[in-house]
Order: sequence, then C-alpha cells, then structure tokens
Amino acid sequence: MENSKEMRTWLDDMGLDHPLVIAGPCSAETEEQVLRIAHELKDTDVNYYRAGIWKPRTRPGNFEGVGALGLKWLQKVKAETGLKTATEVANRAHVELALEHDVDLLWVGARSTVSPFIMQELADALEGTDKIVLVKNPVNPDLALWLGGIERLHTAGIKKLGAIHRGFSTYEKTKYRNIPEWQLAIEFQNKFPDLPLISDPSHITGNRDMIFDVSQTALDLNFDGLMIETHFDPDNAWSDAAQQVTPAKLVQIMRDLKIRKETDSEAEYNAKLSNLRAQIDILDNQLIEAMGKRMKVSDGIGELKKQKNVAVLQSNRWNQILGAMILEGESKGLSEEFILKMFKAIHQESINHQEKIVNG
Repeated sequence: MENSKEMRTWLDDMGLDHPLVIAGPCSAETEEQVLRIAHELKDTDVNYYRAGIWKPRTRPGNFEGVGALGLKWLQKVKAETGLKTATEVANRAHVELALEHDVDLLWVGARSTVSPFIMQELADALEGTDKIVLVKNPVNPDLALWLGGIERLHTAGIKKLGAIHRGFSTYEKTKYRNIPEWQLAIEFQNKFPDLPLISDPSHITGNRDMIFDVSQTALDLNFDGLMIETHFDPDNAWSDAAQQVTPAKLVQIMRDLKIRKETDSEAEYNAKLSNLRAQIDILDNQLIEAMGKRMKVSDGIGELKKQKNVAVLQSNRWNQILGAMILEGESKGLSEEFILKMFKAIHQESINHQEKIVNG
C-alpha cells in the first residue's frame, strides 16, 4: 500500500462537513426494531446505518444474529429512509449475500482480522468490488496483522478501504472493555496518514457513559469518523446492551463533540496542538495506571517484610534501582536531575505504602 491516497478519495468525495458517522444497533433483532431505529436516525448526521446480521459470540448459546433475513430489513431501511447500510462479514457466504442485498459498506470484525486465511477468503470474495470495506483491528495489539489484512484487500483491487480502531483485548481488568492502546492507532496513522481511520467507542468502552469521552479523544487525534451502537431500548438489547445509546443520546453526543477543522493556518495550528495534547493526556493516564500497579507490588513487598520482620528501607536495593534508571533515562533523552527527582518521589511513596502495612 505504497500509495494510500486513493483510499481517501471515497471519503473526500462525500464532501462531509463533520466526521463520518456509522450508527445503528449492535444486532438486528426484529424488522420493527431495525426500521424504528433507522427512522429515528434518518434526519441526523448519521451517514451509514449499521446492524449486525451474523453475530458470532465468544461462547455458544447466546444470540448469534438473525442471519440473512436481516439483510432484507436493511433493504427496507434504505428504501424508507435513504440511509446507506452497513454490516459485518466474516466469510465468503456473508460477502455474497451482503452484495446480493446491495449493502453499501462492509466491515471485517476483530476476530476475523487475526486470521490471514479468513482475510484472504474475504479478499477473494470481494475482489474488484466498489463497496467500501473497513477492517477492524485484530483483538491483539498487532499492527502488522492489522495492516496485512488491509493489504490483502488492496491487492484484490478494492479501492475504497479504511480501518476501524475498536480497542484490544487484555487479561487485566480495566475501565475499558477493550483497551484503546492509542499509541498503536497513532502509529497506524503515521504509517498511512491517507487511510481513513474510524473509532469504535462502543467496543472500546463497553459502557455507554464513556462513549462521549472516547469519541472526543478520537477526534482530537484526527480520526475520520465514529461507529457508535444505538438502540431505542438499550437495556433490553439482545446483545451488548451496556454499550448502546439511544438515538436521542447519539444526536446529543454528536452536537457536543468539538470538531476541529483545518481551514486556515491558525486552525491548523490548533488542530495539531489538540492532537499532541490528546497524546499527552493518554500517556499521562498510562503513567498513573502504571504507578498504581507499582504501588500494589510495593504493598506485596510490605506484607513480606512484615512477616519476616525486615526493615522497610533497603539502601543497597534502592541504589541499584537508581543507578539503572539513570542510565535508562539517559538513553531516552531524560536528564539525571529529572530521573533523580522522579524516582525519589516514587521511592518515598513506596516506603509510605510499606510502612503503613508493616506498622499496621
């Protein structure tokens, strides 16, 4: 993909004065549900109406989609509202059925992106299509795997390509359903600045109350659009209830989001400054999270010292850490003075944690 500019053409041709918006229910449940949500979205900034037709779940036994019947409901959406339609495909049969029912935008899910075999099957099935095809990042943070899937589609002659950042799975319990790993998305943009990149805050957060904040961060990082799940009765949705918002809430989110346009030199400066500040905010949050984890380890050390009646302060160990960190800091362009101040503060906090436990 040496020249990704041609991939942006489809987005530029839309002539939007706002980020691209793809919205609709996680799953198509009934014809009435699909049409009702579509009618509530038809006069908004939503550009594509999404609905999951095939919904493979992590574990069997849960609702796994209505199947091809839902494609007929999407045809009705287009006929009645004029909204273009979008759905996920995971194999050749899905592709053939989606194209047969004139779905306008297809996306490849995170579980499919992890497999080059699946991506090649989809590329073969989609070869030469003029439909828009978006590829979600794989469930694991592997940039090469993500790009490799897109490259297979590009090699198959698909010109209207883009990517969806939906976060990454982790064994750690965090406030996110799928941790954003924003730095990987930033690296993706740096490698292919002309490849449209869409954020999926619904799957990143797993929590409707966090949708706005993640959406704003994505826009501050110059993402091209958003994919947000919406349902008129989110709490009773058949899948992913916690992360869906009502159409009214979606409209409010779109109104409240700050869109930074590059119309002149000052606006370009502000946009770049906002992007860099957003990156700083992300890294600051990662620092705080890392410090929290470090202090939990210190608590464990405090428990051991209490059991063995060992003094909290171990000077030899402290000097070893400090010397190693000064050298490591220098390799990263950080001054010795800064490293000393930072690690003295960290060390003191660690001592405070351990003393509370030992003296408790």
